[in-house]
Amino acid sequence: MSDRTKISLWDRHPRRFDIPLLIVISAALLVAGLKLPVLTVRKIWATNTFSILSGITSLRDEGQPFLASVVFFFSVIFPIAKLAVLAFVWLARVAETHRRALLRTLEAFGRWSMLDVFIVAVIIVSVKLGVLAEAKPERGIYYFGASVLLSMTATALLGSLARRSGR
Repeated sequence: MSDRTKISLWDRHPRRFDIPLLIVISAALLVAGLKLPVLTVRKIWATNTFSILSGITSLRDEGQPFLASVVFFFSVIFPIAKLAVLAFVWLARVAETHRRALLRTLEAFGRWSMLDVFIVAVIIVSVKLGVLAEAKPERGIYYFGASVLLSMTATALLGSLARRSGR
């Protein structure tokens, strides 16, 4: 392969600051979204506030290792891996075919990115339907959701650049 086919998108587009900025901001929001409270459930006798990380720990401790593993994968591992691959696609000098394959894979898996936000929404709706409890979304879900949306935007921008650069 010639050096022309192994050039980074950053080398081709050195003035594009939006993509690395989206990746960095998305990573910061992800960390905050994982640690900050995402949901508060008030029952007549108790109030519980959960972050995504404390929810995973709580599921594991309550004998739900499969569910804890699924939430851990889609909430922690997948978003971190996605951001790492986005940074790699932006910075690495790889063949266009490899870059496009990585981006197609990210776009395909990206459909699962909002799974956590959806789960919290379902919990809030189901608890609000009950008479003895009340659920309230907390700021962590907004940070997490913003992280997902920014990473989806970065994926779309990188995909567009990769398609144009490969011509």
